[in-house]
Parts: sequence; C-alpha cells; structure tokens
Amino acid sequence: MKVVIVASEAVPFAKTGGLADVAGALPLALDQLGTRASLILPCYNRARKAGLVLTDTGVDLRVPMGPNTVQGRVLTTRLPGSGVDAYLIDQPAYFERDGLYGRDGVDYHDNCERFVFFSRAALETIRLLDLRPDVLHCNDWQTGLIPVYLQQFYRALPGFSRLGTLMTIHNLAYQGVFWHWDLPLTGLGWDLFHWQGLEYHGKLNLLKAGIIYADMLTTVSPTYAKEIQTPAFGVGLDGLLRGRSAVLRGIVNGIDSSVWNPKTDPRIHCSYDVHTVAERKPNCKALLQRRSGLPERPEVPLLAQIGRLDAQKGWDLIAGAADRILRHDVQLIVLGTGHTQYMDLLGRLADRYRGKVRAFFEFSDSIAHQIEAGADLFLMPSLYEPCGLNQLYSLAYGTLPLVRATGGLADTVTNTDRHTLQAGTATGFSFQDPTADALAGTVDYALGFWSDQSVWQGIQRAGMRQDWSWKHSAAEYLRVYEEIQRGRAS
Repeated sequence: MKVVIVASEAVPFAKTGGLADVAGALPLALDQLGTRASLILPCYNRARKAGLVLTDTGVDLRVPMGPNTVQGRVLTTRLPGSGVDAYLIDQPAYFERDGLYGRDGVDYHDNCERFVFFSRAALETIRLLDLRPDVLHCNDWQTGLIPVYLQQFYRALPGFSRLGTLMTIHNLAYQGVFWHWDLPLTGLGWDLFHWQGLEYHGKLNLLKAGIIYADMLTTVSPTYAKEIQTPAFGVGLDGLLRGRSAVLRGIVNGIDSSVWNPKTDPRIHCSYDVHTVAERKPNCKALLQRRSGLPERPEVPLLAQIGRLDAQKGWDLIAGAADRILRHDVQLIVLGTGHTQYMDLLGRLADRYRGKVRAFFEFSDSIAHQIEAGADLFLMPSLYEPCGLNQLYSLAYGTLPLVRATGGLADTVTNTDRHTLQAGTATGFSFQDPTADALAGTVDYALGFWSDQSVWQGIQRAGMRQDWSWKHSAAEYLRVYEEIQRGRAS
C-alpha cells in the first residue's frame, strides 16, 4: 500500500502543535510496518533552516487561483534516518514568512489563499510526480479542500480513480472559516456553497469541506471522537459529525520513544527504566529542584505543568485551586507561555509561597524533558484535550499524571482507586467536573498516596510498562486505510 500524508506542518521541518508531531512520526511508523508512506507540506522558512538538504525535483507547478495562475516548484528530501520521501511546496510569496499561520498572535490575512494554493499544489505534485498512492491522508482545515478537488477535478485522471481519502481532525476548534467571497479563489462553483456543502453560517468552512467529502474521518482519541458529536464539543459541526459517525474513528496519537524515553534520554541528569525508577528518578528530581532554585527536598512531592498558559488547558481551575494546593508541603514548577493573567498569577504565587513555586515563561525542550524526569505529579486539568501528549510523556517517565477525564486524557490515564490498585492497572488520577474544587480535591486525594511509597511506585511502574509508541497508532491507521481501500474497490 502507498500512502501520501498531506499536512501544513511536520517535525522536523516546522511545528506549532501536535499536528507536526503526528505528521512527522506517522510516515516513519508506517514505513516500519511495510507501508510506503510519503509526506507533502509547505516549504516554510523554518523548513529551510531545519538542516536537511532540499533538492529541486524539477517539477514546476502552475496552480489556478481564481482567474490567475500561481507558480511554484517542488523540493524533496527524506525524513532523517529513513527512506521516507518528503515533498515541500515552494512558493515564496505564501510560505517564506516568520510564522506558519500568523505573526504576533494575528492570523495572516491571506491564509485562505495560501492553503487553497497548497491543497491544489499537493494534488498537482501527486499528478506530476506520478506518485499513484492508494490513500491520501489529509490533516486539519489547511488540507480540507483536497477531497473536494479530488472529486471535482482529478477523479477521471490516471492514478486517481480509486484514490481514497482520510481526513484527520486534530482540534475541531480550528476550522478555517473565511468570508464567502474567497470561494472564487478555490475554482469551485457556487453550486457547492450551501448548508450541505462548503457553506457555514454564510461563510466558507474548509474543515467542513473535508469532513463532507473525505471517504473516512479520524480524530486523535476515541473519547474525543464521541465528544465532538455533541453540542458541548462539536463547535457547530456536531450534527454533521453525527451524520458521518459510521466512518469516524478515534486513534490516540503515539509518542516518539526514541526521543521520550528515560532509559536513553540525553537531556536528563540520570537515566532510568521501570526497574530502576525508584532509585534513580530522585536524582533527576534533585537536579530539577536545584536548577529551579527550589529547596532540594526529596520528601516533598514536586508538582509540574507544561504547556500553554490558556483557559483551555485548565488554568482557570489551577488559579482557583492554587492556594488550597500550595497549603500542602509541596513544590510546583511550570513551563510555558501564554496569557498575561496566568503569568501574573504565577508571579504572585511565587511571592506568596516562597521556596515552593517556580515558573519558566518560555518553551525549552531541554527543561521539558528535565521536568518530566524530575517531577512526581503532572497536572493536566484541561477543559478539553483532543489527545494530549504530556500525559503520555509523564507515564513513560514515571511522573503520575493528574488529569481531567476528557478526550485523550480519559483514554490514556487510569484513575487510582481500590479496584484499579488491586488489578495493577492504576496509572494516575482523574476527575470529571471542570471546577477548581474538583481539581483541588483530586490533588488532595493523590497526595494521600505519597506517604506510602510502595503504592506510589507501583502506580509509577504500571504507567511505565504501557507502550504508547507510534507502532500501535500506525497499525490502527493502517486498518483505516485498508477499510478505505475496500470501500473504494466495491
């Protein structure tokens, strides 16, 4: 089987979020399963600086954009350490910019035009290079028009008649909604602009286009697949998704175990595994406390949080629960950037609870690894979380995740209670209600286990024994690809 994955970002070329991790890791995992996978993405400035040699394929693109034609070219390289081809769409006016989608928190005014071009250019790349894939795997709104273009313009061409399409929704909150007068740019007719097509409250919705026209749909966890079919999480598309529920699947993202593995991680102070975590992880904790300027106290539970300082990540809950949590003999380390109100909150907490709170207002991959290795309890009280990766990193590093049971967090963390302890399946702590009281109460509950280190270490080891590597997720995607193929062949 041959699969082409099309995404607006991918590691190691360019990244703003989890989509890049998926697009960079999935083709490698598929390749290891014997599936020929390749990747198409834009050639951003960041991609040019990624340290990989980019070669001109000699393919020149001429993409219709409304009444005009926009030219581009196709560059190629391989994903590091593999035989997986990556094709980069080079169009300087669209992609040679400092940001991927915007600058200083403001979206680029021509994002619709940029990704209309990219979607059509991806199909032209497949045609001109004669790639002939069996499945075209599209990701998020930036590629939402590809299944439409395939159906409208390419289906009768050689190599496209049986080409199946998969649309993966990484976060339904981002849909690519633009004013209706952008439709002529797409080259599609106004006959597609209606409530059962591309129209959404009088505007053009690119993700909706992909959801309607793709053969199958996936999202990044089974629970999120159910949640987005409800008004509470459906962001206006829940009815459409319920209508397509028969072809909607939830597949949890994997993690790159060559990067996130305490046994081999060069960024941490002391390597360890499931057998040595009790003896060696405390060394990582001591170094983290020293680096953070906190008292080096092995007996004190060290809590951590990494990510955007944003309401979606549960920061209003953390703000409301902070005093109750910090009245315990604990320490808290935070790594991330985001809204000023939460940065100010952390500054006040550091003043009020001296020697207990440290915040790094940045993103540092090195510090992130050291926090996962050194912390005891990882806080992730998200209001919604399509998949989440930090709870998976925490499980791998023996840092017990404390999460709100939503989306991928519900699918990956097993709450500790009498039954799960007895069964040996407890891996962390979870709560349901999106309130500060529920968060604080769950922290109280979790800290109650700290005094019995034999129990705590049993929970650590249960989490570390789980395998959240990409090979399992890739196998599930492969089953979806095969289902698409069967549907196209019938």
